[in-house]
Amino acid sequence: MTALSSENCSFQYQLRQTNQPLDVNCLLFLIILGKILLNIFTLGMRRKNTCQNFMEYFCISLAFIDLLLLVNISIILYFRDFVLLSIRFTKYHICLFTQIISFTYGFLHYPVFLIACIDYCLNFSKTTKLSFKCQKLFYFFTVILIWISVLAYVLGDPAIYQSLKPQNAYSHHCPFYVSIQSYWLSFFMVMILFVAFITSWEEVTTLVQAVRITSYMNETILYFPFSSHSNYTVRSKKIFLSKLIVCFLSTWLPFVLLQVIILLLKVQVPAYIEMNIPWLYFVNSFLIATVYWFNCHKLNLRDIGLPLDPFVNWKCCFIPLTIPNLEQIEKPISIMIC
Repeated sequence: MTALSSENCSFQYQLRQTNQPLDVNCLLFLIILGKILLNIFTLGMRRKNTCQNFMEYFCISLAFIDLLLLVNISIILYFRDFVLLSIRFTKYHICLFTQIISFTYGFLHYPVFLIACIDYCLNFSKTTKLSFKCQKLFYFFTVILIWISVLAYVLGDPAIYQSLKPQNAYSHHCPFYVSIQSYWLSFFMVMILFVAFITSWEEVTTLVQAVRITSYMNETILYFPFSSHSNYTVRSKKIFLSKLIVCFLSTWLPFVLLQVIILLLKVQVPAYIEMNIPWLYFVNSFLIATVYWFNCHKLNLRDIGLPLDPFVNWKCCFIPLTIPNLEQIEKPISIMIC
């Protein structure tokens, strides 16, 4: 009876030792696979006629890093224990690689937000006049420099290095970094949206009641009638803000509600999940709207050369009330990027 019990205990210990890390590793594989499918879907849904910008290049690089992580996890799961370039790879490295990626993603929110903001400000003011090839090379090397810099910081930080070490030889616990940067960035954007909505809620209500959805030049657009004596400059920041809010929330309202739920419930999302392409495009739309609002005195309704958003259709048709339908307009002079 004692021998049988000891055999059962030994068997149960071996079962936990072999199956538990497999379950964790398989879960990581499925999560990264789902994230990659989401990346492909998001990149496929975006508009293809947008201008070159930093955020587009960074989103593509993020999708590539996620794919690279999935390939590494798949290889290690398949071979389980192998030696490559005199380095022995085991299932422990699945956790290690994912932890390194989590720390790297977690420290990227502020730099990406800041650089994208500077990029849009420069593009809007048109102070930089680089050729198309030079602009592509500039964005390409900027993205590479950001990845290398943040990765070097993560690998060189003593505190992070200590946290990457396994606690003991049989430990299957694999903690992941939760980014404080993404929390405060999300909090900042949600609060800005809340204050903007409260400030101009009367104008927003009026616009929502007057807004019409139609098709114009093979695109689905929102348009708001305006009096025929209106000129082509944006005079009221408050009215313009309400138009920005309507356009922004018409696309990103579910995502905004998701951010509110995460903030209120204090949900801790691992950084390797939280840094994703939908989140980056949400930040991208927020930055475009912010740049437009701060430069509303420079906007012209006839100007069609402003930055385009891959998801939010900032093209609002302000049609004179004397025109009964859009078919009577031959030229897109009343199209506004706003």
